[in-house]
Amino acid sequence: MPVPVMPETPVGDELLYVYTVLHTASPPAPPLELDVHARLGTGLEFVEHQGLTAVVEPVDAADFDEQPLRSHLEDLDWLAGVARAHHEVVARVGRGNTTVPLRLATICRGRQGVRRMLAEAHQPISEALRRVTDAEEWGVKLYAHTPDDAQPEPAEPGATAEPGPAATAGAPSGRDYLRRRLSDRRAQADRTGQAQRAAEALHQELSHKASGAVLHPPQQRQLTQEPGQNVLNAAYLVPTAHRQAFLDGIPSADDLPSGVRVEVTGPWVPYSFTHTSAAPAEPS
Repeated sequence: MPVPVMPETPVGDELLYVYTVLHTASPPAPPLELDVHARLGTGLEFVEHQGLTAVVEPVDAADFDEQPLRSHLEDLDWLAGVARAHHEVVARVGRGNTTVPLRLATICRGRQGVRRMLAEAHQPISEALRRVTDAEEWGVKLYAHTPDDAQPEPAEPGATAEPGPAATAGAPSGRDYLRRRLSDRRAQADRTGQAQRAAEALHQELSHKASGAVLHPPQQRQLTQEPGQNVLNAAYLVPTAHRQAFLDGIPSADDLPSGVRVEVTGPWVPYSFTHTSAAPAEPS
């Protein structure tokens, strides 16, 4: 995810971390207070301009000014902490309000910088707010079983393996081994093909039940640690009133091809459908 970086802050200028934007006409109903461990700065504040309200927080220049922020980009643990705080604020705001989250680590210089950003991005933010009003995001993923998912049971301490047929009847020939490997590959290709066809059909059906759909790249197994090959990684923008109809379109395990499983997550603030060109304004 690209992280906007602003020029060095002169002494006395306040840095404001901008989390998300909502309509000024519908201020947040619940108190927007975070657990002390999740805060990035000194507490949440609001900056209003032209009918839009940005949820911001003053942050320390020692972490969020240009040079330290560039250094932090190499620290995945630090970025993960920022991401958790960012998403928690957005989720709290989104519980009772339509909101447009901004990119991770969007930093502005002072309230005037926030107002300038809201003015320059007023049209895309307003369009995004209209697009996601009374709607929520749902994630749907399909996974196909792979041979690596089935691991042999570990032998008990001190146990001795019984000799198998290969040990008593002679080791299989190289030709037999290659034939078996080819058969396994063909079987896996068939399973993957079935899973991909199921993913295409499911995505088409769910897209008809949603007001928007986004296909994300399949997730790498090494990163997610989830069993199976990810063949569908999609997000759907679902009108709140149509939630049940959408969920009824999710197939049960019995309706999926053998070795294919579905994972449904949500509802979320519609991150996938609120992309804007908003970015910190250049300091005056």
